[in-house]
Amino acid sequence: MSDREQATATTPDKVVEQGHQKKDREKLVGYFELLLTNSNFRWLWAGQVVSLLGDWFNIIASAILIHNLTESGLALGVLFTIRMLAPFFVAPLAGICADRYNRKHILIITDIVRGLLLLGFLFVKNEDDIWLLYLLTTLLFAVSGFFSPARSAILPDVTSRRELGTANALSATTWSVMLALGAAIGGFTTGLFGVHTAFILDGLTFFVSAGLLLQIKLPNIPESASKISGRSKFSVLGYMSRHPDIFFITLHKAAIALLLSSGFMVAQVEIAKTHFVIGIDGAISLGLMYCMGGVGSGIGPIVARYWTGDRDKPLRRSISLGYLIGSVGLAVAAPLLSLTTVVLGGFIRSVGGGIAWVFSTQLLLQRAPNEIRGRIFGTEFALFTLMGGIATATVGAMLDLFGVQAVLWGMTALPLIPAILWWLWQARYNSSEAGKR
Repeated sequence: MSDREQATATTPDKVVEQGHQKKDREKLVGYFELLLTNSNFRWLWAGQVVSLLGDWFNIIASAILIHNLTESGLALGVLFTIRMLAPFFVAPLAGICADRYNRKHILIITDIVRGLLLLGFLFVKNEDDIWLLYLLTTLLFAVSGFFSPARSAILPDVTSRRELGTANALSATTWSVMLALGAAIGGFTTGLFGVHTAFILDGLTFFVSAGLLLQIKLPNIPESASKISGRSKFSVLGYMSRHPDIFFITLHKAAIALLLSSGFMVAQVEIAKTHFVIGIDGAISLGLMYCMGGVGSGIGPIVARYWTGDRDKPLRRSISLGYLIGSVGLAVAAPLLSLTTVVLGGFIRSVGGGIAWVFSTQLLLQRAPNEIRGRIFGTEFALFTLMGGIATATVGAMLDLFGVQAVLWGMTALPLIPAILWWLWQARYNSSEAGKR
């Protein structure tokens, strides 16, 4: 037994845990401190801010456009399904690329290509052009499938271990804040000026993001690390089979997409179009719902992190709590009593989903080795997009058959499934870890 293991075995658990908590609190880096002192992360974060603003313009504009041209919940579900499944098919290759090639270059190239693709959306004018909308959406999100694993994998490359937890929380919060701002501004822009204006603005944000990312200076990767990456390019499944905890952590985003978030996004479009219509075709009410969802997913992990820090056990426990909070939010929204209760329910749902999302990411960032990190995040993203595609297609079809209220009530109990399964795995995991001491 090593000296460290002996110390752990002979020290009372409570004292050890308190020592870890104090040490972690001392190590935590402030959010403003990180932005002021780490220029590489600052450029990465600035690119994220600009790019995400445009993303939510696109989501609202596409959803409104497809609903106007078809008035079909199934067609809307197909659009969201394409958005989820297109990245799924490229995610395994994207993970390999994120480990074998310069991650900064991948981010810049994908931003430029996506900006060019947005120009094609301007040619979607009537119902006969639906195929073009679907095709462009497929290409756009296939390219995004290369961006996301590289964006996740590059975070430890531009931060120290001490900064990593803060950087992850700030990145996730930024996603949420930009969801709030982008959805609100995108809803008003689409409602007042039309969908094509939103598409133009979305395209411009990708080019601005590429310019910001160009300023990042990545540290040199040792040649030995590159060789390890090349030799292990098909080993991610083998690695996960030897490390089941990593595999189960990668399943969380898939569970969130399938049972908590993706289907609800489709349902919100139907609510905005048929129940609480504000603005042209409900664009403003949809933007409001998405906006408050973004606020919730940002607030949840920030508040919870004051308790968890970057400590392993509290992060794990909070994930199950996140699913439970998400289930409560769906139950609040399901009766469709008013726009206020729907927005409140969506806010609560997003608080829980944000906690589960951010903390599962933090666990992977802390535990995944650099030489295979891109493929792990690529696998996670593939599972997330696959389950999201299944959820959006299912909910889209269910809306036509049963109506939005019945669908929402059916969704309320689903997040309890991963909450219970994760709790059971933690009991086994903790037991096995205790046996190793």
